[in-house]
Amino acid sequence: MSEPRFSLRPLADRARSFLQRPGRQKWWALLAVPPALLLLWVLLLIPFTPGISDIRKAHEETPAQVLSSDGQLIASFKRGNRDWIKLEDISPRVIEALIATEDRRFYAHHGIDFWRMAGAALATARGNTQGGSTITQQLARNLFPEEIGREQNISRKIKEAITALKIEALYSKQQILEAYLNTVPFLYNAYGIDMAARTYFGKPARSLDQLESATLIGMLKGTSYYNPVLNPERARARRNVVLALMAQQGQLTPARYRALAQRPLQLDFERQSAETGPAPHFTQQLKHWLIEWADRNDYDIYTDGLVVRTTLDSRLQSFAVHAVEQQGRQLQAIAEGAWAGQWRAGNRVVEALLRESPEYAAATAAGQSPAAAIKQLLRDPAFMRRLRENKIRQQLGFLAIDPRSGAIRAWVGSRDFASDAYDHVRQARRQPGSTFKPFVYGAAFEQGAKADDTFIDAPVEIPLGGGEIWRPNDATPPSMEPMTLSAGLALSRNRITAQVMQQVGPARVARLARAMGVRESKLEEVPSLALGTSPVTLYEMVSAYASIANGGRYIAPAMVARIEDRHGKLLEEFRPASEQEALSPRAADTLLDAMRGVIDRGTGSAIRYRFGLRGDYAGKTGTTQDNTDGWFILMHPQLVAGAWAGFNDARITLRSDYWGQGAHSALPVVGDFFVRAQRAHLIDPAQRFAKAEGESLIDRLRARLLSFFGDDAASAPVAVPAPPRPQSAPVAASVPAAASEAAEVQESMPVAIFPATSAPLPAASPPAASSSPAASGSAPLAARPPAQASAVLPAPAVAPPASPSAPL
Repeated sequence: MSEPRFSLRPLADRARSFLQRPGRQKWWALLAVPPALLLLWVLLLIPFTPGISDIRKAHEETPAQVLSSDGQLIASFKRGNRDWIKLEDISPRVIEALIATEDRRFYAHHGIDFWRMAGAALATARGNTQGGSTITQQLARNLFPEEIGREQNISRKIKEAITALKIEALYSKQQILEAYLNTVPFLYNAYGIDMAARTYFGKPARSLDQLESATLIGMLKGTSYYNPVLNPERARARRNVVLALMAQQGQLTPARYRALAQRPLQLDFERQSAETGPAPHFTQQLKHWLIEWADRNDYDIYTDGLVVRTTLDSRLQSFAVHAVEQQGRQLQAIAEGAWAGQWRAGNRVVEALLRESPEYAAATAAGQSPAAAIKQLLRDPAFMRRLRENKIRQQLGFLAIDPRSGAIRAWVGSRDFASDAYDHVRQARRQPGSTFKPFVYGAAFEQGAKADDTFIDAPVEIPLGGGEIWRPNDATPPSMEPMTLSAGLALSRNRITAQVMQQVGPARVARLARAMGVRESKLEEVPSLALGTSPVTLYEMVSAYASIANGGRYIAPAMVARIEDRHGKLLEEFRPASEQEALSPRAADTLLDAMRGVIDRGTGSAIRYRFGLRGDYAGKTGTTQDNTDGWFILMHPQLVAGAWAGFNDARITLRSDYWGQGAHSALPVVGDFFVRAQRAHLIDPAQRFAKAEGESLIDRLRARLLSFFGDDAASAPVAVPAPPRPQSAPVAASVPAAASEAAEVQESMPVAIFPATSAPLPAASPPAASSSPAASGSAPLAARPPAQASAVLPAPAVAPPASPSAPL
């Protein structure tokens, strides 16, 4: 006897009859409203999800390549620290663990697992929050975090699902797995399974075993929570959950699972540092500018394969890096020796640093008295060693610019980008000291003064208002003899410079400095501005000196020459910025010639006698109060380069009147750089500065002498022997007593401010009769100058680009 056949027709008829009864149509309509609204919502969100072309581009991403002007690769802009590897180069154990844990029906669905979504919703309703995203949905979120969003809401889930369907329509399951495993983050700036394998286990992804694979896949539920370095017990428990799921899927036998679950975590952890390239500070600045350019032009720097041809010269960059590293090692040894007996109780700087430390704050917050907290920290050798290493770290910055075009040729922001990414070229603002003096003399020459005009080298008193008097001083006593403006600049005399400033006025000097390139820092229009008391950046100062070398015409510095697509098609070419006259040709010629004297017979004469550079050079040294900052900028017709030397905390110095001078801390960096550049024939020693107002017969004769014998034959500087290199920090008296050496020492003399009630000195003598009448004008002197440098505070990680519309 056969069993009755089951049929759904009676049930369907009964349902139809139920719905067709009077009044039931309304309920049917009401039940249809939510699905209809959901469908409408989905349709409205589709335009806000990544398009097909975006998905193709993300999967086939090619990072932007940054090339030097001589065609060398200097950077590649990837989304993170990762190396894309093929699926066959990934251990099968990783794929087994991934599918068992994250998406066991991966090969059966088309991007969305409705059964898993329903199960996750039910579990969440019961209080056990679960995610229902498939591997494809997670990939969509990894590839397009901005488009899909990060908020935990229904809109994000819908956009995630729509994108997942598009991905499944375009790519095979194997391609999806490859893309997913190459894009997942694993902390410590490690992206992708291969970088994770090298970070946590010291091996490539192809060599991962089951335990290691389960550990890494287990992190995906929450990388910070299951961090095996900081939370090993949680990571081990999560690893065992992954192993259990693999056993359920038949990837492990029960016995094998039990054996593996008993084993401890065995990490071989090492951070994988991202490749910084030869010019990391330069490329960091470039990246911010390039992102803005790409946004305006609808490109993606991480995926579109842009080729960015920069102005940087890889050869000059390597010379700059070598010079900074070499001088940095020498100055570091001097700093450590100078502070060897000072890093102890009783030193005011050290105790101030202790009070500023987080450890001190934590100790006092816990109830310790300030004195007890200081004692405790002083007795902690590990803490004191860390503090000393952090603070007594000598830093340098270097920048080179072609004055004819504004092209940046070399940029070194610190001694080591990995240990100190702070950019001492564009971010750090420090007092420029005597390197600011050319703006004072330039303003005087612009007003009609001549290089051979004289001032009396006498004590100077300048009323500041409020009952105070500014008395700038030099290392040598006043000679009471006339001194020309060119000699005052060459020998860096503070008293002469202050008198010139009194004649031209701070406002005129500040205007000239801004016109020449100091355009990002605020300049206090006070008399002491003449001696460089307003903090500026090395970037601004080298830009301004490039204006001097360019005949008084400012050209905005440029980083990029052209941008091409991945096939070599030109997308945009960047011409040098238009010239802006900051200084008249006559004044520029006079100033440049006076600054030649700095190199031939003044504070920068080591360029001649130590480094043996011959040719047409001009420049200026600079040293700030207490030898906090050392500066030197050198000009050549084809290249202008400057260096700064100091410490991140301005209270730390080299404690030496010799090594603290810019002529001994910063000048060797620039000198070494130019020597190597000349040897490589990247600059021509026969080139000379163009005469803005035409050449005289004497000019042409001098040029011929320069080409045959060097500047010594043309300018006949005072012979200065090379100073001995002291083994310990010398005092000023141990430095050779030649005129240029004395000038170096006097650069950093204190800027004294006294109450007006003290007995006034005789007023500064007026200019001698040869002084130009145009130089006699005076501007009001009302504001008080800053007395000394203050501690440098941390700046933002990256300084903003100068202009969003043109290459820096």
